Formats: sequence, structure tokens, C-alpha cells
Amino acid sequence: MDILHLTRHYLILFLILGLVASCDSYTYDLFAIDTDGDSIADINDNCPLTPNLNQEDEDGDGIGNVCDDDFITYVPQFPCINGMAGIFPCQGYDLMSQLSIDQLISPSENIEGNDSWGWTDQETDKEYALVGLSSGTAFVDISNPSEPILIGTLRTATFNSSWRDIKVYQNHAFIVSEAANHGMQVFDLTRLRSVDNPPQDFETDAHYTEFGNAHNIVINEDSGYAYVVGTATYNGGPHFINIQNPQNPVSSGGYSEQSYSHDCQVVNYNGPDQNYAGREILISSNTDSVVIMDVTDKANPVTISSIGYTNIAYTHQGWFTEDQSYFILGDELDERDFGMNTRTIILNLMDLENPEIHFEYLGPTAAIDHNGYTFNNSYYLSNYTAGLRVIDIENIADFEMNEIGFFDTYPESDNASFSGMWNVYPYFESGNILISDIERGLFIIRKSE
Repeated sequence: MDILHLTRHYLILFLILGLVASCDSYTYDLFAIDTDGDSIADINDNCPLTPNLNQEDEDGDGIGNVCDDDFITYVPQFPCINGMAGIFPCQGYDLMSQLSIDQLISPSENIEGNDSWGWTDQETDKEYALVGLSSGTAFVDISNPSEPILIGTLRTATFNSSWRDIKVYQNHAFIVSEAANHGMQVFDLTRLRSVDNPPQDFETDAHYTEFGNAHNIVINEDSGYAYVVGTATYNGGPHFINIQNPQNPVSSGGYSEQSYSHDCQVVNYNGPDQNYAGREILISSNTDSVVIMDVTDKANPVTISSIGYTNIAYTHQGWFTEDQSYFILGDELDERDFGMNTRTIILNLMDLENPEIHFEYLGPTAAIDHNGYTFNNSYYLSNYTAGLRVIDIENIADFEMNEIGFFDTYPESDNASFSGMWNVYPYFESGNILISDIERGLFIIRKSE
């Protein structure tokens, strides 16, 4: 039980005990005091300031549900009713709150949103949104998703850029950008705990300058390595950085054989191909193909295989299913160049040396797909003008994917243009989902009750 809970539930009791101790001639019957009037004496009440006659305590922590932060019900600013949450089309997801670009950074003129990621402070259980902007990074406390608080901003290391990417490891944010000479900013997120008068302008805690501009960064939290792609180093291929000591990042080589990597995912492999069990596998979207690499030995990375597909326009980004049997891939330009609806390509990677096209899934709109992530049996796809699309992938092995919900941050259209939603972060334990939008900033949504 933390100090906030202790204070909340027993402040009155402490005051009474203080009075008893200071007044020898006066005796209080502690068992008769019932501050909230629910017929449970304060000394026995698991929530003495709020009536709770039945004393429900679902998680058994001694704090009644009605005043336990774990059971607080937050009210959405705009619930999804009859297919709309305010002005935004929706299915199954409520709008808890939104912070515009103007609310995220000042001055905001000509500033746009881009990438985003999330961080949970394990000491305080607070959740934070890390929101990329063309001029820097905003840090937002979303512990109350209905009333988010901008804690502060970290300005770009050099110049403004439409591209900024953020990942988290050991309570630190690692930030790269296409801005010239930007390098990698490292920011200690625990500093967000002690900001008394937000918002605050922050400085970096470390700055890695072994490359200049970069398109993206991914982190394998199991190994403690960052992989930066799209730099001028290693022919645009992955640039390896040891970040096990987050504020002392160390260059660990790279891989230039496959040329430019636009985005990638890196895992300690535990999928079905036993030949690579326990190996560190990097799977990269390289504009015209998907390349699978073994990067366990940083001094000797090797290509395992590569695969293309029909109607290649720009192989952009993808993510493993959680069992690492399939890779869900997006091509960023095929909708625009070939006139198709949103296309998602599923690769069968049960044999890493012989990847196969499993099938293709077409969405309900013509919008361009951007970043997508898997969580449990769902695929969360940021779909530019069509917003977030949530797709059931439980039966992906049987060639089946079905859209089960959406939240459209760009109600103006669903056409094949680069407006609207940039990224989604679906990994908060609370169920909060982050959306970063180019024109409209930060959205916090939750699945409808």
C-alpha cells in the first residue's frame, strides 16, 4: 500500500489517535466512529471516506474498490455512440481525450505530429505518452486518460523534421530524426516524476553522434541493443548500439550488405524454426523486399533470407505475430500507385530460411497503411486518413483476418494521402491506446465498455 493510499484511508484515524494521546481525560470509542456513514467503523473500513457497505476489494489489497486507483472508472470525453465519438467516426472505441498540436508544444506554427511510444513508470504506475513532433518530443502524463497533463518537451537536437522516432528501454527514451546531424537523444524518463510546475523544457541526458540523420530506431529490450536504420552509415543498413547502460550508448558495428533499411523489428527468437532458437533475429523492411538477418554476433551479422511480393511500391514496416510464426507487413505506396484498398501482406515465417507469402488482407477503405503492431490476437494498424483499424488475427493461420473496431482521427476522407494518423501504441496494461496524428496531435482512446 503506497503513501497516497495510506493517507487517503487513515488520515482521520491518525487525527483521532492524536487527540486520544493528547487528551488523557477524554476517551474516544474508535469503534463508533463512522465518517462516511456506511455502518462500517472507520477502524474496520477499507475505504473510510467513501460509503461502501459491501466492502468489495477485488484485488485483495486492503483498499475498497470504490477508492482503489486500480478500479477507478474514467469517463470518456466522447463515448462512441451510434458510430461517432464527437466528430470522429468510431466502432468500439471511446475518445478519452485529445491534445492538439497547440497544446503539445509552443510555438506550434507549422508543427506537425509524427511518431509516438509509451512508458509506464513501474515505481508510480503512471502511464506516459511520448509524442513525436517535427520540433521535438512531448511527454504527457495520461494516468487519468480523461485529463492528460503535458509534463514537458525536449526540443530537437538540431533542426525541425517531419520524421522523428522514439523507443524506450530501462526508463529512458531514445529519439532519432531525419533532421541533419541529429544523432540519438537519450532522455531519463524518471525525471518526469519530479516536475512541480509543468510544462517544463528538458535537456537531453546523453547524445549519441556516431550518425547524423536517421529514419527509425528499434530496440530489443531482451538484449539491450538499439538498431538505428536509414542513416548515412552502413549503406543505410542497421547501425548497432549497445544501450545496456542507457546514458552511455556504445557503437557496436552495423550491417551494410542489404543496403537501406526503412524499418525493422528485432527479437530474441522463440518461434517455430528450431534452427534459430535463442538467436537474435532482425527482420527488415527494405523498400523493395523483406530481409531476415541473424544479428546475434554483432561483429558477424548474416543474412538468412529475403522475400518480395507482387505489386511492390514501398516495403515499409511490419511486425511478428506473438508466436513469431507470421510477419504482418505493410507497403506504404501500393494503395496510391495501384489503386487498391488498404493491403496487408502476411508472410509465413515458420522456416526463416524459406519465407513464403501466406495471403493478403484488404481493408474496407483506400487509405494508405503506415505502422502496425500486434498485441494478443489483434493487429493495430495506423491507417493515415482511415485512422486506427483493429483487426482480429486469431485465425491468421487459416487465412482469416477481420476488422473488429476502428477510430478515425481524420473524418475529412479515407483517400490515399499522407494525412491523419501516423502511429499507434496499444501496449498499456490499463487499456489506454495512444494515437499520434499529423494534424491533430495526441488521441487517447479505450475500448468501449
